[in-house]
Amino acid sequence: MVNPLWLFGRRKRMRRRARCLLITLDGVGAGALPDAADFGDAGADTLVHVAEAAGGLKLPNLAALGLGNITRLPGVAPAPRPQALFGRLRERSRGKDTTTGHWELMGVITEKPYPVYPEGFPREVIDAFSEQTGRGVLGNKPASGTEIIEELGEEHLRTGKLIVYTSADSVFQVAAHVDVVPLEQLYEYCRIARGILRGEHEVVRVIARPFTGAPGSFERTRDRRDFSVVPPRTYLNLLADIGVPVHGVGKISQIFAASGVRYEHKTRSNADGIRRSVELMREIDEGLVFTNLVDFDMVWGHRNDAEGFARGLEEFDAAVPELLAACRPGDLLVVTADHGCDPVHPGTDHTREYVPLLARLGGEMFTAGGSLFDAALPEREREQGAARQPKDQPYQGEMADVGATVLRFFTGGKLELAEALKMPGRPFLVVNRE
Repeated sequence: MVNPLWLFGRRKRMRRRARCLLITLDGVGAGALPDAADFGDAGADTLVHVAEAAGGLKLPNLAALGLGNITRLPGVAPAPRPQALFGRLRERSRGKDTTTGHWELMGVITEKPYPVYPEGFPREVIDAFSEQTGRGVLGNKPASGTEIIEELGEEHLRTGKLIVYTSADSVFQVAAHVDVVPLEQLYEYCRIARGILRGEHEVVRVIARPFTGAPGSFERTRDRRDFSVVPPRTYLNLLADIGVPVHGVGKISQIFAASGVRYEHKTRSNADGIRRSVELMREIDEGLVFTNLVDFDMVWGHRNDAEGFARGLEEFDAAVPELLAACRPGDLLVVTADHGCDPVHPGTDHTREYVPLLARLGGEMFTAGGSLFDAALPEREREQGAARQPKDQPYQGEMADVGATVLRFFTGGKLELAEALKMPGRPFLVVNRE
């Protein structure tokens, strides 16, 4: 077996100057996974249900890339000659949350689910949090964020107690009015919670949920912040090891606890994330721009707003030409998702789904049957399952294929680092250039 430390020492020789834009449409699922019933999500299908609720989607640019070739999508016809590799990816991890999905995209399979608290957090956690913050706690139950603020916001204003709640995901959420708890103080309280929630109670994320307004018209602000656990080594760390700069746009740096992410670019909306991604692709000469567009999940999915979700997809579609124009010849563009958040499915939680995949190399088309995908695959990789894909069929793979592809893209075809560390995923793109 190759010594990983020796490989890291070869970083300068293994690196190639390249640029990649990787966009995660947070919560845009592409159909229930085979085990969806185990998660209470049988029949979930975010894209299709949003399209049906809207009476058909108008997504001409995503259709040209091949979105309508992935699944039967009302209003989005299959492209006769898709301009991108199209398909969908399955999640292997035992979860359906943002952190688990993004980690898996970057090569981490979460075999054991993180703890969830359908009855609220145990007394020892709440007592420790109250003692260390000097404030009491309201709520301590699973709830919709907007609903629990309406329910307990007035009492919070009167008493100064913090609103603590959770969901079907592994999260500890702290809501506070900005006039009662200044923003930086709320963030500090969440850091305290992060320190308490270790061992058996190590939830994936502690989330700050600031809000403003008066009783009857409370409104959450855009200053949410996630405090995630630090992931095991990911493809982002391997990129950092070989000197590839990683720009995290939106929540990316928070999701990975800044591990492997050199630059953080905070955003306040999908439109802001798209704008910053375009700016970066116009500014940088090399590196990965990894963007999370959270409004699909936070603004529309969790609030069962199928019409808003549809508008958001159409707004993203309208931005696709600008995103493509910001990519130079030879750049890699990948559009995918982290999980589903079907606004039509019962409940307000994430849904266990496949995620879509659209990938395009610079100005040239490549599909699952094209030479860039399989003609140059080493025999060893074919034996390991990287079989030829029919050109007119959707690519079927795993979420970690995204990270494997990005690493291959930046290393000119060399995967020794990932192989040495037994990273999951197989690349859907062959690059043999130094």
